[in-house]
Amino acid sequence: MSASVDLPVGGDSRSTVAESLRDILDAAARGVFPPPDGRTTVVPQPSPRDAGVLSFTAHSVVFVDEDPQWVYDTLRATPADPLAATMNSRFLTALMDRTGREQETIDALLVAGPLSGPPDLALTELTGPGHPRVAYARGRRNEVRAWAVEGGVVTLGRGVAGRLEVSVEVDEGVRRRGLGRALVTAARHLATEPVWAQIAPGNARSVRAFQAAGYLPVGAEALLLRP
Repeated sequence: MSASVDLPVGGDSRSTVAESLRDILDAAARGVFPPPDGRTTVVPQPSPRDAGVLSFTAHSVVFVDEDPQWVYDTLRATPADPLAATMNSRFLTALMDRTGREQETIDALLVAGPLSGPPDLALTELTGPGHPRVAYARGRRNEVRAWAVEGGVVTLGRGVAGRLEVSVEVDEGVRRRGLGRALVTAARHLATEPVWAQIAPGNARSVRAFQAAGYLPVGAEALLLRP
């Protein structure tokens, strides 16, 4: 596919100037979102690894190397509010069947800009893959770096469309003491570009920690994983 194609679920398709997923994400990080016009935009996958669906306010982006017309036909056949159809379980199941991929959850997608100066935490960079959070991050991201402080670990790595993604792990014995918020704040000091976070909405503790550290919600995301 050389161009994005979009349409309202009940309307005719139209071609637009090609726009990559990274273009869309970079704009969202600046607070510039796709128009809330009820449309769905289909763009190519940014890499063989990354495919899925992004849902902004009244506009969705499907990033998958499949026929856009199939996407729109399937959305029209999905028994759901057109504004929510791309995140409906029936559409996602059809997309998984079509691509042979799997999906774990629908995440809230948050982003925050970098902060100047060193982190307040005395972090030690980890070089081995031993910590399970580090191993998990390296299975989903490229160029992963990890830092530890007593009771917690923070990682940064290149995820969807090359964006910089953060993940954290806090030991059970030191939770509810603000360490999670301190770690995700530290990630902003370690970065020189926007930092992205994917959080299961039901994980209210993490959502609150990221928001307290200045991360703002931009939408929802369903990643389709290779088996």
